[in-house]
Amino acid sequence: MSTSSPRAYSRLQIRLHWLIFGLLVLQYLLHEPITEAFDMIENGLVPAFNPLVASHVFGGFLIFVLTATRLYVRAGRGVPPLPDTDPPLQRIAAHVTHYSLYALLIALPISGAVAWYRANEAAAEAHGVMRLILLGLVALHVVAALYHQFVLKDGLMRRMRKGETI
Repeated sequence: MSTSSPRAYSRLQIRLHWLIFGLLVLQYLLHEPITEAFDMIENGLVPAFNPLVASHVFGGFLIFVLTATRLYVRAGRGVPPLPDTDPPLQRIAAHVTHYSLYALLIALPISGAVAWYRANEAAAEAHGVMRLILLGLVALHVVAALYHQFVLKDGLMRRMRKGETI
């Protein structure tokens, strides 16, 4: 475990962040075909192979692996500290948001796999609820980043774009 916080994110951390983000966008775009296939399974039918469904399943697995890798790197390297100018409540909100995002990025692929491979309706419902919570947290994360960039103008976003320090 790292004893001190780095001043910037590593290139690996930045790549993992944006790769996971891109995969999440694809997961939301590929949501409908897998929902339709799952509905068919619930009705006792066997859906035909659909590459979009397979892509959603594989994408979830990849997000799980990349998130686990990101957490491993984070545990070993650490992350840059939040700006000293952030008020305590804002710092707490940032930590809660980040840890909630990580938890959902692990829980969503697991619930999706249980729903898909076990035809488990409860897991599918949990997956759907977590999907909406994740969407809200990602929106909050983006709004906070834009707030730092355009209102506070503290350069916080540079850390995730290029690994620069602030």
